Amino acid sequence: MKKFKKIFAVIALLALSAVVLSACEGLGGGGAPYTIGISNPFISSEYRTQMIDELIETNAEYMELGLTEELVIESFDTDVAGQIEQIENLMNQGVDAMLVNPGDAVALNQILEEAVESGILVLSIDQEIEAEGVINVGHDQYEWAKTSAEWFADKLQQGDVVLIEGFIGHPANNLRMQAVYDTFEDYPGINVLASESGFWDEATGQQVMSDFLAAYPNLDGYWTQDGMAIGALEAVIAADPDPMPLPVGEARVKFLDLWAEMLEENPDFETIAVANAPGVNSTALRIAVELLEGKEISDGVLGGQYGTTVVIPIPYVVTPDNFEEIYAEFQDFPDSYLLSGIMTREEVLTEFFGE
Repeated sequence: MKKFKKIFAVIALLALSAVVLSACEGLGGGGAPYTIGISNPFISSEYRTQMIDELIETNAEYMELGLTEELVIESFDTDVAGQIEQIENLMNQGVDAMLVNPGDAVALNQILEEAVESGILVLSIDQEIEAEGVINVGHDQYEWAKTSAEWFADKLQQGDVVLIEGFIGHPANNLRMQAVYDTFEDYPGINVLASESGFWDEATGQQVMSDFLAAYPNLDGYWTQDGMAIGALEAVIAADPDPMPLPVGEARVKFLDLWAEMLEENPDFETIAVANAPGVNSTALRIAVELLEGKEISDGVLGGQYGTTVVIPIPYVVTPDNFEEIYAEFQDFPDSYLLSGIMTREEVLTEFFGE
């Protein structure tokens, strides 16, 4: 029975991939300049701020080539109903393509499928969803989290830990936390005492970590993600526990600064910072333009959990082995800067379109 379930799952993935490829057919070139819309339901994050700024900068390249108009941006803090309104607004404005950073794993499927049926090219950026005809573009969020979780578990081996996660129920957070728990299954000596949401917010992450330290003063380590890692480490520094719990970090300049400060006090300090690069979204814009121009994604490119994802490689994994080299490259960047890595147009054509 398990064998047949696997066969049916593969058939379903192939069918969904075929739907996506079919949705891309007939887009054809010759319609430039194209109008591209952006739907972003969460702005209280440096990641999203950098994402929008980079999208505007990347789009400017295509505007100079006469391929795109100015972006139509719907970006504000909102819930599912509000994001549906964002998408409807973009549809009403007649965009040729829309890049949607979804705030929910399934609730947007119907409206996005309606957009696809109306002839709009729809790309889900940074998060994977299963809506028919929608192409996902971003890092593999499961593998992204697994990279730091494996490093963390291997270093720790055993002990009491806490977890600070992002928005509970968010598609990216779901995949990341699954990767963490899956990794810990191979380390029965690791005991998760508690898990709490830090809402992907630095200040909230700091408060959650402070509360954890008060409740569990003898922590051996903590796993977290994104900007919450900065707040968490600041809470640890303020509490100054002995010994210090093993931390997981973020590939942002401010965290790298804290890392450097910690090394000055303790040369044995260790952590890891995996880049969740905002640049994947600008890479998605490049992919959208090529699709609008009538190019087809090469066979074998689409992957991910639904078989409809253009997986963007993680550009930076900062470890104790390469910290000095990477920090020297980025230490003069603004504190809020996340290590990004936007693929060039030539790289996109070569990697995803076989040109």
